[in-house]
Amino acid sequence: MILNDVINNIQVIKAIGPTDISISAIQFDSRKVDKGALFVATVGSAADGHSFIDTAIAQGAKAIVCQQLPPKLQTSITYLVVENSAEALGKIASAWNNYPSSKLILVGVTGTNGKTTIATLLYNMFRKLGFKVGLLSTVCNYIDDIAMEATHTTPDPLTLNELLATMVEAGCTYAFMEVSSHAVDQKRIAGLDFDGGIFTNITRDHIDYHLTFENYLKAKKEFFDNLPADTFALTNADDKNGLVMLQNTKAKKYSYSLRGMADFKTKILEHGFDGMLLDMNKHEVHVSFIGKFNASNLSAVVGTAILLGQDELEVLRILSSLVSVSGRFETLHAPQGYTAIVDYAHTPDALNNVIATINQILQGEGRLITVVGCGGNRDKGKRPMMAREAVDGSWKAILTSDNPRNEAPQDILNDMIAGLDMFQKAKSLCIADRREAIKTACALAQKGDIVLVAGKGHEDYQIIQGVKHHFDDREEVRKCF
Repeated sequence: MILNDVINNIQVIKAIGPTDISISAIQFDSRKVDKGALFVATVGSAADGHSFIDTAIAQGAKAIVCQQLPPKLQTSITYLVVENSAEALGKIASAWNNYPSSKLILVGVTGTNGKTTIATLLYNMFRKLGFKVGLLSTVCNYIDDIAMEATHTTPDPLTLNELLATMVEAGCTYAFMEVSSHAVDQKRIAGLDFDGGIFTNITRDHIDYHLTFENYLKAKKEFFDNLPADTFALTNADDKNGLVMLQNTKAKKYSYSLRGMADFKTKILEHGFDGMLLDMNKHEVHVSFIGKFNASNLSAVVGTAILLGQDELEVLRILSSLVSVSGRFETLHAPQGYTAIVDYAHTPDALNNVIATINQILQGEGRLITVVGCGGNRDKGKRPMMAREAVDGSWKAILTSDNPRNEAPQDILNDMIAGLDMFQKAKSLCIADRREAIKTACALAQKGDIVLVAGKGHEDYQIIQGVKHHFDDREEVRKCF
């Protein structure tokens, strides 16, 4: 493409050199630069791309987008100075791929918990409605029925726009994507043409990155602040920050709720380990999902489908046939008569929701044994909180490893134990080896009990001292069966 066509929707503060030149590729990683490429020097949390401008030129880059010019300019190179090169990268990637998001009905889902469930169920529902659909999620990306591995909740702008372009080529009409706070803060979604946004909830998470809860909240809110007037913004009215998200949005505002007045109102009529009977806007529907948090997620799914013009009764009919997302309250029944539940809950609030749901259904008829750990090199402040949630809501809590990454597992466990008093410690066990922790939980379980294995859900690996090892909670539970 001609450079002018690639940069026509970004604001260039200063241009040095010709802009009518042909560009062979776009790159923000200097190691991937080939002859004729445009290199965008972005400022990341780990490295600054401006340090690699000379490397990119040596490897064949003929044009550079940057926030600051390098000390020495090369006469054969075109330099473009912009205010924010990460934001420019998103818009350039969109232009390079011929603006794919504008050719799709694109809906973003943001919040601490529930993003994967809502995005995936919308993908499944719209496929059952007869459409070709794309999905960008933590678990897996899909181009209609073709699965593609996901490495990030929201991919980098180049990968993201390439995936969206592939969806367009495949004939997709709709695309549903998770929008992480990192993606908003790092401008990965810059240049995307959204048709709607969904807010699930917000609780403590990613403080290691955002530093404060206020920054985390601001990143989520920025997504809605940037939605244009011809889109919709659907928020969870039951979350205390639900309406905060919509304060400055130009989008049409809608809400869903289990507790109060809302555009999409859901009430749980009956519930058990086989599902729930819901009243959704005065229509009864049985679903195979469990818990208030899932009733809330389903309310968002139904609301979104209706806002996108689908028939309400047909939407509810399909909803009754949908099944749980992999690793999200996934139920496994043991021949010995107990039930294991594998769930991704990795924040204090998510763990509290899952445990409360299980206890509400058990009603004292069985015991809850919870296996949970915390990730290494992440927010240490939530470790004692996670331990307290697990111990207070369970007959027995087994504290173990999650993804220790580069930390010593025992150090993480010590941080978790620090949140427990003498009585709470008496209800807990510490077993650093996750496999042994799961085995112990299953060995303790009797007929009618529940074993909750929380924190990793769909993940099929553990990262120990920087090395990725295969590990799947569901496989380990089945071995115990």
